[in-house]
Amino acid sequence: MELLRAKYVAWALGLCVALGSVAARATVYELDGDAPQVFGEDVHIRTHYSDTLVDIARQYSLGYEEITRANPGVDPWLPGEGTEIVVPGRRILPGGPREGILINLPEHRLYYFPKPKKGEKRVVVTYPVSIGKMDWKTPLGETHVVNKQKKPYWYPPASVRKEHNERGDPLPAVVPPGPDNPLGEFAMRLDIHPGTYLIHGTNNPLAVGMAVTHGCIRMYPEDIAAFFPTVAVGTKVWLVNEPVKLAYVGGELLLEVHPPIDAEGTTIEPNLDEFSQMLDRALGSNTAAIHWEFARQALLAARGMPVTVGLDAVPPEAKEDVPAAAEATPQPASGDAGEPAAQAPALQDREQAPHAARQAPPAQDESTPAAPAQAAR
Repeated sequence: MELLRAKYVAWALGLCVALGSVAARATVYELDGDAPQVFGEDVHIRTHYSDTLVDIARQYSLGYEEITRANPGVDPWLPGEGTEIVVPGRRILPGGPREGILINLPEHRLYYFPKPKKGEKRVVVTYPVSIGKMDWKTPLGETHVVNKQKKPYWYPPASVRKEHNERGDPLPAVVPPGPDNPLGEFAMRLDIHPGTYLIHGTNNPLAVGMAVTHGCIRMYPEDIAAFFPTVAVGTKVWLVNEPVKLAYVGGELLLEVHPPIDAEGTTIEPNLDEFSQMLDRALGSNTAAIHWEFARQALLAARGMPVTVGLDAVPPEAKEDVPAAAEATPQPASGDAGEPAAQAPALQDREQAPHAARQAPPAQDESTPAAPAQAAR
């Protein structure tokens, strides 16, 4: 099997904020048929004295937790001059349908599969998001977009107003559009009841990528501005909880781990039994020599970056002589695979980091919305 051939495209929107001028980049990748869904690359850069990890995260279309987990031990606000920073860009696509919108809650990331026009290739567009926190439950399952609003009004629920009153920060019954509106400039309502569940912008972009919202999906202002016109009313949406992702690609078993969460958005310990079952499903009929110490370390670190934890136990040339029936029955692997050799990536100065051409996903015609799905409960 070959690694998915990915075409990295980005568009940059200048935005003056308290942190300075930020160029945001939503990433777009071509989907290559039935090839394994692994794409992108990690980038290594060196910081300038004025950089923060928040600045870098927003420029590279990452959330706060994505950039901090990839750089343990680095002060997110004062990384210092010349500090080596890992910008995580390589990803395994979560399981689920390859249509509409897929949001993987532990990953704090949204994947959008726009309908290709005739003659166009299928692509996936991905954005960092914030998710519901603690008792502000973000429901799992399938739903769809039922309404879109520009410059939305916010009607704080009674529970939210009560919480603010208890901490001496009362909220009005209605918050009009403007800088004090936490919904930002755009909002898309999901068909989830009871309550109101939205994909929306924010007036607090620093929190994107964290579990901080009251059950909603929050995006960078520039991301929702680009995303909003491409999504039609009726677009299906899947909310999934997939902290462990596996892919078997080119003879290597890749493992990507994010801190798992429970139904309330709280981080929990990884389930090793569940991991073993996922591993079996990912391997299928292939036989791999797994380095269990690498796998254990990846589970505990949960850095959100794919790492090689196993190698194909049967060389490619030997497979040609193995009957199909025998190959279909995996045999237990003996011994551990040695750590694969890896070349240290070249460091780039922040000003020399690659910038790709601007491109947005195709806009959808709202006059012919997709068939509505049942609400997730």
